[in-house]
Amino acid sequence: MAGKKKTEEQEQRSLEENFSELEELLEQLEAEDISLEDAFTAYSKGMNVLKQCNEQIDRVEKQVMKLNEEGALEPLDPQ
Repeated sequence: MAGKKKTEEQEQRSLEENFSELEELLEQLEAEDISLEDAFTAYSKGMNVLKQCNEQIDRVEKQVMKLNEEGALEPLDPQ
């Protein structure tokens, strides 16, 4: 149940907030004095945040629309 709450909290964060968290985690991983256990924890957390970012980006891509010549909205076809 605690894992689900964490996911709901991540769901409410913006993509920019998730990117900021990823940057912080990368800084932790780049530290010379990080223990193996702390590195694994930061890596695992980063992978979860990255998965959330990918899901957020996928949702946005599905919502992207373009204007056609008549001014009506239509789905954007990915190239």
